[in-house]
Amino acid sequence: MTDDKFRQISYSRTTLTELMIPAYANFGGKIHGGILLSLMDKVAYACASKHAGTYCVTVSVENVDFLQPVEVGEMVSMSASVNYVGNSSMVIGIKVIAENFKEGTVKHTNTSYFTMVAKDDHGKPTKVPGLIIDTKEEARRFVEAMKRKELHGPYKEQLRMVRTMLEENVNHGILKDERCKLSFAI
Repeated sequence: MTDDKFRQISYSRTTLTELMIPAYANFGGKIHGGILLSLMDKVAYACASKHAGTYCVTVSVENVDFLQPVEVGEMVSMSASVNYVGNSSMVIGIKVIAENFKEGTVKHTNTSYFTMVAKDDHGKPTKVPGLIIDTKEEARRFVEAMKRKELHGPYKEQLRMVRTMLEENVNHGILKDERCKLSFAI
């Protein structure tokens, strides 16, 4: 551990492990995605708050792709680490692993990125410690988070432009080959 201006990633690395019980299952017998999201939010909060030394809030969630279903009876472990820090924000990378003890299998079910913002006692964003990067893997994750942040701005702008265009005039040609039918006059 170092001073309060910089912290090693290992300082706040956090793992949450929970047994998946029948109450967590959907009608198909698989664990609800919302249950998994809630657990990911908890581990992101714990990791971010430990790094920041203060209360943190979730401001965005990226890459929630459910790669494989999680079954009742599996032990799910969510490993979180700070991948990137800005002034008051942090990107927390979370890897979700499900383990079936009976079958002896381990599967990777999710990797997600939560952006968290540190808050002071008055609810205002507050500066977080920087990161001490100890390995090439940690450096790669930091740079990847920078790149995702860089790509996010143009993506949001393009989406805003498309929405504006569609609000102004819904183009029937765009929807021609889609599985929908307009029931209103333009």
